[in-house]
Amino acid sequence: MIQAIGLTSNTRKARPPAVDDVSFEARAGHVTALVGAPGAGKTTALRLMLELQQGRGITYFRGRPLHRIAHPSREVGVLMGEVPGHPARTVRGQLRMLCAAAGVPVRRADEVLEAVGLVSLRNENLGTLSRGMDRRLGLACALLSAPHALVLDGPTDGLAVREGRWLHGILRAHATQGGAVLFTTDDPKEAARTADRVVTLDQGRLVADQEAAEFARTRLRPRVAVRSPHAARLGSLLTKEARSAQRSVEVVHEEGNRLSVYGSTCADIGETAFRHGILVHQLADETGDMGPAPIVPSEEGEHPAAEQRPAGAPTDAPAADVLSALPPPIAVRQVRSPLRPLRYELRRAAGVGTGYFTAAAVLVTSVLLSVLLARIGHTPQPRLLAAWPRELPLPPAALGAGLLGAVAFGEEFRHPALAADRGTVPRRLGLLAAKLLVASVTALLLAFVTVGCDLEALYLVYGRELAGVPSDWLSLSASWFGLVVGCAWAGVLAAGIFRSTAAGLAAVLAVPVAVVPLVQKAFQGPSVRSAAGFPERLRELVLVQWPFGGERYLAAGVRVLAQPVGGAMLLSLAALLCAYLLTTLRSRVR
Repeated sequence: MIQAIGLTSNTRKARPPAVDDVSFEARAGHVTALVGAPGAGKTTALRLMLELQQGRGITYFRGRPLHRIAHPSREVGVLMGEVPGHPARTVRGQLRMLCAAAGVPVRRADEVLEAVGLVSLRNENLGTLSRGMDRRLGLACALLSAPHALVLDGPTDGLAVREGRWLHGILRAHATQGGAVLFTTDDPKEAARTADRVVTLDQGRLVADQEAAEFARTRLRPRVAVRSPHAARLGSLLTKEARSAQRSVEVVHEEGNRLSVYGSTCADIGETAFRHGILVHQLADETGDMGPAPIVPSEEGEHPAAEQRPAGAPTDAPAADVLSALPPPIAVRQVRSPLRPLRYELRRAAGVGTGYFTAAAVLVTSVLLSVLLARIGHTPQPRLLAAWPRELPLPPAALGAGLLGAVAFGEEFRHPALAADRGTVPRRLGLLAAKLLVASVTALLLAFVTVGCDLEALYLVYGRELAGVPSDWLSLSASWFGLVVGCAWAGVLAAGIFRSTAAGLAAVLAVPVAVVPLVQKAFQGPSVRSAAGFPERLRELVLVQWPFGGERYLAAGVRVLAQPVGGAMLLSLAALLCAYLLTTLRSRVR
């Protein structure tokens, strides 16, 4: 059961609140509709219930508020607007990625795809889906964790009649299995036709909370449906006679040759048509235009057949009238594991071609720069292998690693797949650690392959003269890998703080452009002390013999940090990490 108590939005600029003291219930096993004209406060009420917007009041989902539920996606499935996914990601890839985030078995993605009729479109990109198919995918995402409650904001907006009937059939099947369903709509006829209980809002206030039958009887006006080839003439005559008799009759011209007459009867309209010799094809009393009933699966699990397709129609498109069975409930849920964010991040990074295209561009650019610098001459061999001209602030590999790191968090805010049920991208430390780990491995691979490609290109073009390994390869390797990984980490942290890929890449470029000169000035200043012998004194302090020549590795690490670029990178990463932690703590306090 969903219990909303005293929902009230915050006022702005002395305006009345969009939602003012709204309380209602959505019972388990029932479909509840939240009805109101555009601007009545329906979406705001849902956002307050899901804690996506600040305000007053509280909502209980089976006795617990949402912020007290460890895994909200397992309690409530949310569909608000379009699916927030990367346009280049496939339908199946999007669901498998969300499976990793929710901690449910990956086979669940195929189960919900079959339930919503998207099996034939599982390899299609999200950017190519139509409105109806996008709503099916959104419903699949909501059902992924087998939630008890479904909360949907205007699920049938912009859908064809058949798609709307199919969607309401799915909602009815979920309620039949004991779940609670709450959806919003602007159409009172749709609410009366598909819901068990209707909650009416008007200008942010609760107007009525009724059973669907009572709502149709008291809040929908009875009318007479008329169909005639002379509908315009008949409508004019009805309006003229009502004005002469001083009766309140409203004639609405519908599509085609149809009229909807309010405030009259079939007898009066038939007599008027007979007196003036007007042919009438349909004359019937209606209450709220209930229309056809939604498709509901039978108790035996059979489903109605799809309508016959016209000749030449594609056979792989899912039929809107075929209602698949809901996916089975998840019998065994995975326990909380540190590998869950890592699986999510791996599937997020590998699901689109951004990383592959970036790596290919970095390798091509590095090889061309390396060959060109060797042809010009006067470039040290370490810079040749890194393809780092003195005119550039960073080598292509470091820029590529920083861009991939910035994309890792920037995509979360541009396509917030994790924010469907909480409104904001979560800044959990587990997610941050997973992104830093994947960014580190990607940066190391990119740095290693870049040097290897540059070395091979120099050997093929100029021979063995430029293909040798430098004598101080250990310290150079440490500096090189540290630079590339540091750029990747700076991109991840900056994009997580400023919520933008561009801001993450700007932070990477700011290190050599702005921070390095400041560190150089600090190092070039007068010094009366020296840190010579630091590894030996550290060994004396810990009273442990360094294994495998550990003093040499420690000294190499100290030398890397003592360089202006290394010191600037360390300071930048420390500042970004502190800012990220402060932002995370502030959001948790709110």
